[in-house]
Amino acid sequence: MCSLFNSNKADSVPVVEAVPSSFPQMQGAELAAATYGDRVAGDFYDAIRVSPERILFGLLDVAGRRETNRDILTAAQEVFRTLGAELFSRSDINESDAMTQLCLNLNRRLIEVSAGVHSCPAFIACYHEVFGTLCYTNAGHTPGLVRDSSGISELPSTGLPLGLFSHATCEAPTIGTNKDSALVLVSRGVIECANAKGNKEGNSDEDFGLARVKELLQVKENDAPQAIAQQVCASILNAANEFSCRSPLLNDLTALAFVRSA
Repeated sequence: MCSLFNSNKADSVPVVEAVPSSFPQMQGAELAAATYGDRVAGDFYDAIRVSPERILFGLLDVAGRRETNRDILTAAQEVFRTLGAELFSRSDINESDAMTQLCLNLNRRLIEVSAGVHSCPAFIACYHEVFGTLCYTNAGHTPGLVRDSSGISELPSTGLPLGLFSHATCEAPTIGTNKDSALVLVSRGVIECANAKGNKEGNSDEDFGLARVKELLQVKENDAPQAIAQQVCASILNAANEFSCRSPLLNDLTALAFVRSA
C-alpha cells in the first residue's frame, strides 16, 4: 500500500506510525514499512505483486512539502502501479531492461506533472520469489543496506535522481538473497536527523547518519533469528527519534525493510 496518508499506529510499536499490513504476501519473505511523526515531506513507498513470482517495491523521496507535491506523488504511484504491472508481468522478461524502462517513464512523468525540474531520489526493486533475486535501481537515493551472514554491504546510487533530465537512465543490477538476509531502505530524513541535545549544549549539529543504521542491522555470530521486517523498521525509527531528543522534525523519517526468512 502507498502511504500517501496517515495510518493508525501499531499497538506493539507505539512510537512508530506503521503501514497497514496490506503489502503483498510472499513465499519465505516479507516486506514492511513505517514512518515516524507527521507526514510533512514527500516520502512515498509502495509494493505490489506484478506477476505470480515477482513483487515490485520502492521508496521515493519527492522534493518539497506534501501539501504542494501531492499531484506529483499521485502521478508517481499511478506510473509505478500501472506500468510496473505491465512491464514485469511476463515470465520471460529481462528484469534489468524492465526496471530501466520503468524509471525512465517515472522520470518523464515527474517532469511533466511538475512542469519542470523536480528532484526525486528513488530506490526501486523487484524480488523474484523462485530465484530469490533482487533486481534494483538506485536513482540518487540513500544507499540500500543489505544484511547477511557476512555482514552489511551498501547498494550505492546507480544513476541520477528522477525528475531532473528527461533522457536520464539508471543501471539496474541484480543481487542474490539467502535465508535471513535483508534489504533495508531509509529516507534522507533518517540520515539527516539532527541531535537536538547537541544544539542545546552549543555543539555543532550531528546527524544520525547511515553508520548508525548499519549498527542497528549488524549481524553477529550466535544471534537469535533475524527480526521480522516491521521490527527492523521500528528499531531504526525509534533510535532516530531518541537521537533527535524528540525535537520537531523538518523531514519525514521513513524505513522500508525486506527480510527473507526461508
